[in-house]
Amino acid sequence: MKVLSALSGLLLTLPALAQTTTPLSLPQVIEQALAQSSVAKQAATNRETSYWQYRTYLSNYRPQLALQGTVPGYRREISPVVQPDGTTGFRAIRTHNANLGVTMTQNIGPTGGQIYLSSSVQRVDDFNRQDKTYRNQPFGIGLTQPIGGYNNLRWARKIEPLRYQEAGRQYVEERENIAQRITELYFDVLLQQVNADVARQNAQANAEMLRLGKERFQLGRLSQSDLLLLQLNLLNSRKALGQALLDAQTAAVSLQSYTGLSAEALQLTVPEPTSKLEVDPNRALEQARQNRRETLAFRRRLLQAESEVALAKGTTGLQASLVANLGYVNSTPDFWSTYNSLQSQNQLSLTFSMPLLDWGRQKSIVKTAELTRQQVQQTVAQEQSTFEQSVVTQAAQLSSLHEQMELSAQADSLAQQRYSIARATYQVGRISLTDLNIALAEKDQAKRAYIAALRACWVAHYRLRALTLYDFALQQPLPGSTEVK
Repeated sequence: MKVLSALSGLLLTLPALAQTTTPLSLPQVIEQALAQSSVAKQAATNRETSYWQYRTYLSNYRPQLALQGTVPGYRREISPVVQPDGTTGFRAIRTHNANLGVTMTQNIGPTGGQIYLSSSVQRVDDFNRQDKTYRNQPFGIGLTQPIGGYNNLRWARKIEPLRYQEAGRQYVEERENIAQRITELYFDVLLQQVNADVARQNAQANAEMLRLGKERFQLGRLSQSDLLLLQLNLLNSRKALGQALLDAQTAAVSLQSYTGLSAEALQLTVPEPTSKLEVDPNRALEQARQNRRETLAFRRRLLQAESEVALAKGTTGLQASLVANLGYVNSTPDFWSTYNSLQSQNQLSLTFSMPLLDWGRQKSIVKTAELTRQQVQQTVAQEQSTFEQSVVTQAAQLSSLHEQMELSAQADSLAQQRYSIARATYQVGRISLTDLNIALAEKDQAKRAYIAALRACWVAHYRLRALTLYDFALQQPLPGSTEVK
C-alpha cells in the first residue's frame, strides 16, 4: 500500500510539473510545424523542383548557343590507303585535324522544326608532307522540318504551364493538409491531457470524499459497503490518471515526430471554438473549381490523352522530313585567304518513309491510343464528380458541426455544475454515493464529448480550406492559390 500511495502521489505531481512550461495554442503549433517540420520542407522542395522543371520547359523555346570543337586532334598510325590501280597499300600517317565551331539553334514551336546559324573553321596538318590546309565556313543557315509528324513542342506549350500552375496549387493544398493533420494530432494529445487533468481532479475529489467517508463511518452514518466503494473510486481514479499520462505521452510522441517540436513544448491549451460561418455549398464549389489543382489536373490529363493519340498518329504512316541549308565556304593553305572568293554551299533534301503493308499495325496503335483517351475521359469525369460532391458535403456539414460543438459546450457546463451540486449534496448526506458516481461519470463524458466536438470543428475548418483553397473567414483565396500567368 505504501508503494501504491507513493506512485499515486508521483502521478498527481506530473501534471503540475507540466504546467511549468508555456502552453502552446493550435495556431502556434501549426505555424512552427509549417516552418520546421520535414513534411513542410518536403512540400517546399517539391514546389521548387516544379519551378526548375518549368524553367527547363521554357528554355526549349529560346535560342541555344553552343561552342563545339576538337582541339587537339592528333593522329599517328599506319592505315590502309586505296591506290590508283585499286589495290590497298599501308601508309604511315601523322596528322593533326582540329576544328572549332559556334552554332545557334532555335526551335520553331508551331511547326516542330528547328532553324540554326553556324560558323566553323577547320585546320588539317599533314606532318609527313609538311602541308597544312584551312577550311572556313564563316556563315551557314539551315532548317530541319518534320512533316506531318508529332509536334512535341506544340503539345508541351499546352500541357507544361498547366502542370506548373498545378504544382503551385498543390503546395498550398499540402500546407493545408499538414495543418489538418496537425489539428488531428493536436487534439489527440489534448484529449489525453484533458483526461489526465480530469483524472487528477477526480483523484483529489475522491481522496477528499474518502476522508469524509471515514469520518461518517466512525460515526455510524456510512455503511462499510459505501466506504469500500469510496476506496475503490480512489484507486480507479489514480489508475485512470496513470493510464491517461501514458496515453498523453504516446500521443505527444506522434505529434512531436510529425511537427519536429521538442517534447518539452507539448503542453497544449484548449483552442477557442472556430468562427461560426454559413458557407453556401454552391459558393464553396465555385471556389474549389477556381482554386484547386484538380481543375487544372483534369484539363492536363485530358490534354495528355489527346497528345498520346497525336503521337500514335504521328509515328505511324507517312514519315517525312525536310532539310535545307545555305552557307559559304572556302579552303586555302592560308587562314585569312579563306575569306576571299567564298563559294556557296547548298543542300535541299526531302526524306520520307511510308509502310505499304503493316497488317493493321498502324490502325491498332491509333485505336489503342483512342481507347486510352476515352478511358481517361471517363475516369476524369468520375473523379471530378466525386471531388465536387466532397466539397458540397463538407460545406454543408460545417454549420451542423458548429451547432453540435455549441451544444456540447452547454452540456459540459451543465454537467460540471450538476457534479458540483451533487458533490455538495452528498457531503451533507442528502443523496447516495451511486448518484454522485453517476454525476461524476456524466461530467467526465461531457468534457470528452466537448473536446471531440471541438476537434471535429477544427478539422472540418482546415478540411474545407484544403478543398477550396479559400479562406471563408477573410473572404479571399489562400496565398499562392491564384493562377500563375
